[in-house]
Amino acid sequence: MKNNSVFPLWIFVLLLLATIFGCKKEVPNLPIAISTAKVTDITASSFISGGDVISDGGAQILQRGVCWNTSQNATLSNSKTVDGAGSGSFTSSVTGLQPGTTYYMRAYATNSNGDFYSGELTVNTLVVGATITTAAPMSIGIVTTIAVRIVADGGSAITSRGVCWSTSPNPTTTDTKTTEGTGSGSFTSTITSLMPATTYYLKAYAVNGIGTSYSPQVTVTTIKLAPILTTTTVSAITSNSATSGGEIASDGGSEITARGVCWSTSSDPTIADPKTTDGTGSGNFTSPITGLASGTSYYLRAYATNSIGTGYGPQTTFLSQGLVPETFTDNDGNVYHAVVIGKQTWMVENLKTTKYRNGDPIPKVEDAAEWSALASGAYCWYNNDQGTYKADYGALYNWFAATDNRNLAPNGWHLPTDAEWTILRTFLGADNLSGGKLKETGTTHWSSSNIGATNKTGFTALPGGTRQGSGVVSFSNIGIYGFYISTTVDTGSDVWSQLLYYISADYYRTYIRKKDGVSVRCVRD
Repeated sequence: MKNNSVFPLWIFVLLLLATIFGCKKEVPNLPIAISTAKVTDITASSFISGGDVISDGGAQILQRGVCWNTSQNATLSNSKTVDGAGSGSFTSSVTGLQPGTTYYMRAYATNSNGDFYSGELTVNTLVVGATITTAAPMSIGIVTTIAVRIVADGGSAITSRGVCWSTSPNPTTTDTKTTEGTGSGSFTSTITSLMPATTYYLKAYAVNGIGTSYSPQVTVTTIKLAPILTTTTVSAITSNSATSGGEIASDGGSEITARGVCWSTSSDPTIADPKTTDGTGSGNFTSPITGLASGTSYYLRAYATNSIGTGYGPQTTFLSQGLVPETFTDNDGNVYHAVVIGKQTWMVENLKTTKYRNGDPIPKVEDAAEWSALASGAYCWYNNDQGTYKADYGALYNWFAATDNRNLAPNGWHLPTDAEWTILRTFLGADNLSGGKLKETGTTHWSSSNIGATNKTGFTALPGGTRQGSGVVSFSNIGIYGFYISTTVDTGSDVWSQLLYYISADYYRTYIRKKDGVSVRCVRD
């Protein structure tokens, strides 16, 4: 019998199945399709957005959200939210942003194939007011210091900053304020001119593009102090009296129990020195001063006393009228006295030196023709008679000697300008009696009847006459006129001088020629 082999059918089927199911199908890696949601609810530090994962790219979405940065093309290495997994739409809340800043944002989704991003959106956070803090004041007096820190500028540059204050709550920059530059950061502000024992409300401020922002309010009460006051200018000065006073700007937070002025011949007088007592309370007061010594320099200041102590106004000085006790000499050894008139000190005698301050001799010119030709300093005695006229009337000097830079006046003195003579004339009242207040009384030196002479000032003016500088060069008017030179030019050939006259109590401002010889009185520097 013939034996034929047959391949079993079942084995064929098994091999076919193995071939079919043993081959794995490859799935391609597709990108994720994602879009970004519209940005809403933008504030200075946050906004809302999100996205929509339209296609997972064939792999499960493991993480999704939005990422952002201040530079373009933000990635997951920058700031991001994580808003679940899977496909579909999602919402993202972005926080922690800086005001007034531009951010670049895009949605993202991550699967096993990697990180995928949507298109980019730009978000501008809002600008807001600055954030300001203050420390407790470092001092609380009429001068107060406070430290300030601008923590954040609100997204806009700080263009002005400082501290404002008021005696009413919630001060603003329309009240009194300091100005302390620009920019963020820390600064210290010093507040001045506060009143003692007063409650003030303070706020730091900063101005940016939005407007003015303020710190929380600080309340301070300044401490009590001694009174604050000013001193009134001294007036009505005589040889033994004067008038002053003061104005109390602040009682220091305590009632004024005494006030007045105090004075001394030494600087910074106190209430232990001579003083007036002129009532109580704040405001203005007038102080009559008596018992002064003649021709003496005094220091004076107003005072006021409260429960804290005594406060003083600024110091002022004044000279009582009358002869000054000390004498002084020139280079020839001639002795002179001085008198205080108002705030000036004048020589009592006419100048009689024959030398400049540096010791150089002043040319004595007796010849009339030589005198009229002069364009430099010279002197002479009246009628060229030293023995008769020097002691009482002094010498006659031309303007060239008066203005020589070697100095005609003794040390510490100078020849007066026209303006300085005007000060004297104004002090005397500039009336028709002012000349008489300067003239020596009687007719020993002045011709009769020497009208109006009282010599109330002690100036003791004498009629030294003149020597003419041109024309008929001669001496004239001894006993009649007292001419006193100034250093101030009126016109090219003329200078201002002062004239006293035997038949008048008036005081005349007139002019003489530069070449004329007249008397000299010096005023203290």
